[in-house]
Amino acid sequence: MPEVLFSHDPDRPMARQAVPGHNRFHPDVPPAATARPGQEFRIECREWTDGQIGDNDSADDVRNVDLDHSHMLSGPVRVEGAEPGDLLVVDILDIGPIPQETSEKGPVCGQGWGYSGIFAKVNGGGFLTDYYPDAYKAVWDFKGQVATSRHVPGVEYTGITHPGLMGVAPSQELLERWNRRERALIATDPERVPPLALPPLASGALAGAAEGDLFDRIAAEGARTVPPRENGGNHDIKNLTRGSRILYPVHVSGALLSVGDLHFSQGDGEINFCGAIEMGGFIDLHVDVIKGGMESYGVHRNPVFQPGRVAPQYSEYLTFIGVGVDHRDDTNLFLDATEAYRNACLNAISYLKKWGYTDEQAYLILGTSPIEGRIGGVVDVPNACCAVYLPTEIFTDDIRPGAGGPVYKDRGQVAVTS
Repeated sequence: MPEVLFSHDPDRPMARQAVPGHNRFHPDVPPAATARPGQEFRIECREWTDGQIGDNDSADDVRNVDLDHSHMLSGPVRVEGAEPGDLLVVDILDIGPIPQETSEKGPVCGQGWGYSGIFAKVNGGGFLTDYYPDAYKAVWDFKGQVATSRHVPGVEYTGITHPGLMGVAPSQELLERWNRRERALIATDPERVPPLALPPLASGALAGAAEGDLFDRIAAEGARTVPPRENGGNHDIKNLTRGSRILYPVHVSGALLSVGDLHFSQGDGEINFCGAIEMGGFIDLHVDVIKGGMESYGVHRNPVFQPGRVAPQYSEYLTFIGVGVDHRDDTNLFLDATEAYRNACLNAISYLKKWGYTDEQAYLILGTSPIEGRIGGVVDVPNACCAVYLPTEIFTDDIRPGAGGPVYKDRGQVAVTS
């Protein structure tokens, strides 16, 4: 096993770890560990909400989750010799849930189980939040590479395990740009629910080992970790898995690499917001540095990555198409790929309901299973076209169209709020 540079006690919240992690991006978060170029090491990660979600049959915890407190990031790890203008090369060697000492499930997310949730519109929302504004949850059990759920019967997935969130620290100048432009976006509709962006917020901030005035400054200025940005961050790319190589533009001395929000399985888009099967666990990394790489390779604004060769071997798909029209009021939008993808998802949900899945079960299937999201076209005015490729082999029943028509079964319901 590689050297553990950041350890995690599953029974303790992040603030009470021997070395605490952080939940804000800021150039002055103190390094938790140091790695050298060419080194292989392990980072242990806590589930992203810091243990707020339980293995139970109620969605009250999803409805009431404190998002000010997330994400829980392990690190940052300072990489020797990395300087602004370089590229940090990160190879994902291995990744998985919390290793089990027994065959029984443990109480902590990642100890043999994970969860997915539809977040309430008033608390984060999701891709289809205008259609599904309430909170719901499904708990998933792990058996090797396969996940199944008592809340969504009749499906099982081979997961593409990956970190939802990994990135480096911004420079002070880049941080100020983020905060300036996101505040400008919020100002266009400051009362929107859910909000257009999440500005810095001292409440719930965690800044590693920082104390006193340094902590106060990080809490006041630090960027929330919900969106992806130029430093990487919360990309939620399902194919960023074992064997992947990521090249991060370096903005501060030492790069300051952090990682968290591990996922057992997820579809393209993570459309429920908490759409992946969330877990705590570990990730093994190898790092290196390309001196002057940002200029040499023209990688200035965002990371570049080479996907690994690991993925479930599904070969049969049912594909649902959507176009950029808001069907609620029959408004034609101009080359709106987001609306087109939303409609493709809604069309898939409508189909799955004919087989007995509830709206919420179908929505969670699209968020957690390894669906493929594709852009068909964004040039044929006025309608963009997108598609959702749903692997039919994840279902225990044959859901493909046939002469007999759909076979409806009562499949229960996901966990709901009280």
